[in-house]
Amino acid sequence: MNKTELIAAIAADTNLTKADAARAFDSALENLAGTLAKGEGVQLVGFGNFTVSNRAERSGRNPSTGESMIIKASKTVKFTAGKSLKDAVNGAV
Repeated sequence: MNKTELIAAIAADTNLTKADAARAFDSALENLAGTLAKGEGVQLVGFGNFTVSNRAERSGRNPSTGESMIIKASKTVKFTAGKSLKDAVNGAV
């Protein structure tokens, strides 16, 4: 399922127009990204948790040349699925 298909499904489930569903979906994603950018986590009960994690600086190799290089420290987003999502994926709904 891609974004367009998801928006169409939301519109069908909620009796919203596709344009309204798209605005609501985009707003949800913007708020999720904004909260994570502040370093805060987002908890969606039953679905899962989004958290920000720090990656330390580390050494690596350029796959093209084999040359050693330093990979800078960075932040990444981690997702942990909630119980309801895990059960749905595993067919134990």
